[in-house]
Amino acid sequence: MKLIKENYKFLLVIIGLILLFNIHFPYYIDAPGGISDVSSKIEIDGYKSEGTFNLAYVKEYRATIPTLLISLFNKDWKVLKQEEILLDTEDDNSYLLRDKILMKESISNAINVAYSYANKNLEIISNEITITYISEYSDTNLVVGDIVTYINENKISSKKEIENIINNSNVGDKLEIKVINNNKEYYRYAYVVEEENVKKVGILLSEVREYQTKPSVKINTDSNESGSSGGLITALSIYDSLTEKDITNGLTIVGTGTIDLEGNIGSIGGVEYKLKSAVKENADLFIVPNDENYKEAIKLKKENNYDIEIVGVSTFEEVISYLNSIANK
Repeated sequence: MKLIKENYKFLLVIIGLILLFNIHFPYYIDAPGGISDVSSKIEIDGYKSEGTFNLAYVKEYRATIPTLLISLFNKDWKVLKQEEILLDTEDDNSYLLRDKILMKESISNAINVAYSYANKNLEIISNEITITYISEYSDTNLVVGDIVTYINENKISSKKEIENIINNSNVGDKLEIKVINNNKEYYRYAYVVEEENVKKVGILLSEVREYQTKPSVKINTDSNESGSSGGLITALSIYDSLTEKDITNGLTIVGTGTIDLEGNIGSIGGVEYKLKSAVKENADLFIVPNDENYKEAIKLKKENNYDIEIVGVSTFEEVISYLNSIANK
């Protein structure tokens, strides 16, 4: 007791600092994160290139008193409301888990697209159908991260099979669902509901495929990585390793965009931060989805007089065609 009395001021300072850094406000803060050479994350016995394919990433901070104060003086830090980041029913943990699952799906899609376009051997050995989001209108005890294995005793191996079961059910039917979560089996349920005249159960699903490939490939990720925006550039880097031709053309290429199994490129967030990172690292080319992302990137380039080539693409085939055209100039 005497010790506490003698050191109470010091203890109050420590408690104050703990509270200062750990009280979270309903905001997130986005900032430029930098770029990262994707080939350093890919283990594959393939061809080497003179240039590099790089991921551009965004740093995201939870809003605390210190980070909010820094954002007042740093024009590159942008404060976003929590509802701009989280979906309706999400908390921080389910948001982070969803982003991790989406990253796995993007890597899975990237491998599929790269090997398919390179005409290399690719065999699906498993497909995990994982819950990434549960809507506010759902009537279920499913949780984010559940891997669906059976519905009404029907083995599940694709999202399409789940859609078919729902479509062939009646509104109000109870689906018995077997799942795996953290290596344990659980029995869940979900009622079929009607939303905007469509039968649903109020969940979003992700497909993460595992492949046997020749040559074999392994993608290493850091614990702080998440999200699906690296899909395009990961596919390009794998494809570049699988083909003798150097499609980097010796350039430092930065790219961003989701990719699906058909090679379609989808929109991403944080274009302004990713473009700033590319410019800061003296990249030669910035590849971005050809939609509002591209328009925003071109606008930023003009406003800031950035010295970088920007190309908008909608499909993986378009990117390959563009990179091949550079070599022919």
